[in-house]
Amino acid sequence: MGNVVVVTGATRGLGRGAAREFGAQGATVVATGRNEDDLAAVAGEITERGGKAVPITCNHSDDAAVEAAFQQIEGELGGIDILLNNAAAVHAAELVAPQPFWEKPLKLVDMIDVGLRSNYVASFYAAPMMVKAGKGLIASISFYGAVSYFHGPAYGAAKAGTDKMMADMAIDLAPYGVAAISYWPGFVLTDAVRAMPKEILPPGIQENLPNWETPEFTARVINALYSDANLMKQSGQALIGAEYAECQGISDVDGKQPISYRKTMGSPHIPFSSVRGQPS
Repeated sequence: MGNVVVVTGATRGLGRGAAREFGAQGATVVATGRNEDDLAAVAGEITERGGKAVPITCNHSDDAAVEAAFQQIEGELGGIDILLNNAAAVHAAELVAPQPFWEKPLKLVDMIDVGLRSNYVASFYAAPMMVKAGKGLIASISFYGAVSYFHGPAYGAAKAGTDKMMADMAIDLAPYGVAAISYWPGFVLTDAVRAMPKEILPPGIQENLPNWETPEFTARVINALYSDANLMKQSGQALIGAEYAECQGISDVDGKQPISYRKTMGSPHIPFSSVRGQPS
């Protein structure tokens, strides 16, 4: 029997590709999202690839809805092996605009709510099931923007906060055999990016698209990490997916080896733990 994997925000972007790849690996994939039609489409993609799909309509800005979703998961599936926190309120057009933050819409701060805060809430409801089972992995999507300027302070705060939050969750979860990591993908060739006419892409991006990793790659890395005998040694870290994949011999679905942007965009901070008494 495959793993039970919950992917929040699974109707688009990285989450959608990860959900279908977890399905290809034989998992039971719980896909959450706000739009029922999009969820039905994702469920079809998961099923087509050999997985079992459990679509759950859920607005991750509503704590009660999140609680109900995890109660449903526990009731129907009994527990969770992997939680991939991917849901985020990303207003893409405004986010990437070149203006300073005070000249952009205030709604950009929403990603601290649906993003950083919603990761906490989903983890809050997933953790007791994992603790009870004595195993599990909570992975939250972050990015190099946690340590370098990328799209402004709302984005940076959400990602830096995610890194610290997962490091602290890892300390609480360690005695129970449950791991928590912050996961850094590279630039991701999502379905939306793939569908864009090449001529409208900004200069430089079109040429680099072949180097961008697929959204499925994240699921490959997370699945391998969960099966890694050294999983608990990785817990608490901000993990660059491309670097872990290279060490483990994991390639993308198209056969390429995705690249790390450590040298050009920064590297994860190593949090110091007063509980462990040493860098984690």
